[in-house]
Amino acid sequence: MTSTSTAFGTARSEGRAALVGYLPAGFPDVDGSIAALKAMVAAGCDVIEIGLPYSDPVMDGPTIQAAAQQALEGGIRTSDVFRVVEAVAATGVPTLVMTYWNPVERYGVERFAQDLANAGGAGLITPDLTPDFAPEWVAAADERDLDKVFLVAPSSTDERIAMTTAACRGFVYATAVMGVTGARTTTSELAGPLVTRAKALQPAGLDLPVGVGLGVSNGAQAAELASYADGVIVGSAFVRVLQDHAGDARGGLAALTALTEDLASGVRGAVRA
Repeated sequence: MTSTSTAFGTARSEGRAALVGYLPAGFPDVDGSIAALKAMVAAGCDVIEIGLPYSDPVMDGPTIQAAAQQALEGGIRTSDVFRVVEAVAATGVPTLVMTYWNPVERYGVERFAQDLANAGGAGLITPDLTPDFAPEWVAAADERDLDKVFLVAPSSTDERIAMTTAACRGFVYATAVMGVTGARTTTSELAGPLVTRAKALQPAGLDLPVGVGLGVSNGAQAAELASYADGVIVGSAFVRVLQDHAGDARGGLAALTALTEDLASGVRGAVRA
């Protein structure tokens, strides 16, 4: 088992979903993002996603777009992203990079995979790369035992879901909102059926956990999602907390810790279906 699947397995053995937390590297700055991510780990995140800031984040909502732009204006480099990965992975929590494909291709697929492995990263989440267009990444990841996390959506056909889940390693990322990312006040009625399909359509013998990204912003929403999903993925809500405390590092970390504890409590207190 990979470290990511082990973390999901531990959560499952405890009768709960895993809490997956996301922040972009370099937001509010490199050292600030390390401190924030470590605070999220300490407060209850089971798995960490680190965003690689990109200049054309077409799938991200305004909250994450603004954070990524701030990181880019601060001079974030891919080497800085690996520094953040190394610092967070040292906590022992599985740490993945979430990135659009263009930065990986420009950096060099083999070089990126090796530097990610050297930093202790668990793998890569690629929202705009599908398995049928990813042979170079799949080969590089398999050679280094890195997780390959691809996305499925409510619009995905059964054939696409079967193909995508077969190519995943670590977990399957179910994006249950048709549109850009962002915190929402209500959860989506599309999430439950998508999780059911992503589980049922996996090839025989494969039992990958399914994590859901849905715009969760509080513990109550996390509990609702955790009743049927294997993982609750939260990003925009964490970013928003830091944006609301711009210039107040101590206050931002305290608020981030409080939000993480609320989300973790929701995930751990959910009644599983």
